[in-house]
Amino acid sequence: MNKIIIIVTLIIVGIIGLMIWGKSAQNTVEADTGAISNLEFSEKLYDFGTISMKNGLVTKNFTVTNNTDNDIVIPSLVTSCMCTKAYFIKPDGSTKGPFGMPSMGFVPPLNETIKVGESRVVRAVYDPNAHGPAGVGPIDRFLILTDTAGGKVQLEIKAMVTP
Repeated sequence: MNKIIIIVTLIIVGIIGLMIWGKSAQNTVEADTGAISNLEFSEKLYDFGTISMKNGLVTKNFTVTNNTDNDIVIPSLVTSCMCTKAYFIKPDGSTKGPFGMPSMGFVPPLNETIKVGESRVVRAVYDPNAHGPAGVGPIDRFLILTDTAGGKVQLEIKAMVTP
């Protein structure tokens, strides 16, 4: 009887621990202020069209430009799903990332500055195999950049996934 009580207690403690861990992972993203970022993008939506799971990863580069009078600091870059990774390409060609979905584990801070008049590339990499056979059909995923003023930009990728 004591073994059963100990096992049940351990299970309950484990579940509570997972709930606390999941909640803290969600809190790594800044609060949504509703503000719109002053960053400009060449495009905010890209549709891959029909893609096949058998062909693997697909990639899209978005160009972001700071056309304001002030440098813009971007502390955070996250994605809306575990199947999508984001990368930040620096002027020297080096890459920071991958950045992923906050509730799926630790997402490192971006902490990059885009100086006045400069541009950067934000790369979206989508894995059509991430959800297995259940992942067939239309997808709509987001990359979210947050600046220090609380402004947010959502970059969107779409596709029709086939086997």
